[in-house]
Amino acid sequence: MVPIIHTLQILFLALLFFTFLLHTTISFYTPFVNILYHLLTTHLHFFLLFSLCTLVSLFYYYHIRPHRVFLLNYSCYKPPPHRKFSYEIRESFFLKNVQLVQESIDFMHNICLKSSLGEETYGPPFIFEDDKNNNIPTLKSANQEAREGIFLSIDDLLAKTLIDPQSVDVLIVTCGGFSPSPSLSSLVVNRYNLRPDVKTYNLSGMGCSSGILSLDFAARILRGSQKVQNALVVIIESVTLNWYNGQNRSMLVTNCIFRVGCAAAIMSNNPKLYQGAKMELVHSLRTHHGADDSSYKAAIQEEDDKGITGISLTKDLIRVAGVNLRQHVKILAPRVLALSQITNYAYSMIMSTILPQKFKPVVPNFATAFEHICIHSGGKAVIEQIGRVLKFSDEVTEPARMTLNRFGNTSSSLVFYELAYFEAKKGKVKKGDRMWMLAFGTGFKVGSLVWKWTQDSTQDSDNPWNDCIHNYPLRTW
Repeated sequence: MVPIIHTLQILFLALLFFTFLLHTTISFYTPFVNILYHLLTTHLHFFLLFSLCTLVSLFYYYHIRPHRVFLLNYSCYKPPPHRKFSYEIRESFFLKNVQLVQESIDFMHNICLKSSLGEETYGPPFIFEDDKNNNIPTLKSANQEAREGIFLSIDDLLAKTLIDPQSVDVLIVTCGGFSPSPSLSSLVVNRYNLRPDVKTYNLSGMGCSSGILSLDFAARILRGSQKVQNALVVIIESVTLNWYNGQNRSMLVTNCIFRVGCAAAIMSNNPKLYQGAKMELVHSLRTHHGADDSSYKAAIQEEDDKGITGISLTKDLIRVAGVNLRQHVKILAPRVLALSQITNYAYSMIMSTILPQKFKPVVPNFATAFEHICIHSGGKAVIEQIGRVLKFSDEVTEPARMTLNRFGNTSSSLVFYELAYFEAKKGKVKKGDRMWMLAFGTGFKVGSLVWKWTQDSTQDSDNPWNDCIHNYPLRTW
């Protein structure tokens, strides 16, 4: 809507100007001083009208132009040490779970060994409870998981930014598989005593992409509003209620790779806060491929043949991710790549259409457009597929592989753990560097955020990598 309004303003001014020139029969080659003198002496009323329209248009544009949006800061939740889901704890939990048969336990054991997850990922609270509930996930334990992650993340974030909760204008909370009543956004409003007029949004069912999509949502609100200045975004997933105790192998995979994690971030369009912000959002792109049946069913929550609910990750998921990623980058490429890269890419597309047997489309080198890339670390196969499609080296995929090893698949918050990895590497990120965040989600959705760093990165005291960054990178596969 805003570009259309600006175009109409420009057309109006141009029309007004050329009409005036025709009306006064002044040549384009007449010296400017003579034109101005002629206007003031013979057509003062028309000159004043033209000047007024110009000033009104400039004033109007100043007030409706899209605002710059910045990420002030973020915080990643790091559970306490006694929640580490090590190999011994995992095997013990599987064996004492009366609902799991031995065949399912053996299958999960093999998946865990091949998953590239390390020994220090974190499990949900119900796994560490006593046997009074037979280690069955409950609503109470799901609420406990959500409260711990959300509250500690927000507490750390508010302490770092010194933002008063009363100055929060928009609250967005996203959780794919847990939607209690009252909602998680209401939980945050109650805990931090937010203003009665705060705008709250509770997003669910969007999978691992919802972290990036919620940031894009917040940015769109901030770009078009003068009154709304600060948006608090909370990104979490519920491992507890997504735990599967049946025998369907496609659903058992989620037990092996998903782990506890949460992130909170504050975005703002307040010019007074620009100087202390970490990054500015430059581009964002969301593509939805749910019209295709195979994409829609690639990752889906459903009941198995015994009525047990779980999230099914089909064998077609990796292929779908690759196909939809190619479609996504076709749209993103012209926005971020250099002209030479775009020209080569367009030429290869044209020639592959004309002579498909001799030419194949080249893959643009996105590593030249960004200094840092946070790709979706949903699993070993997903990272490998992204690397193949985009021709990424091991150096580019290192943050994703290390995040998967240290924290597992934390779903929608995983890109923030990768972001923290970059910051923990001292001197890794500099002012002016460009960063690409890429994530996939159920539906099937692909989301991208392109950032520009406004200052050199700093290692915050609550960075979840502080105690272990010296051990990384590891050789994980």
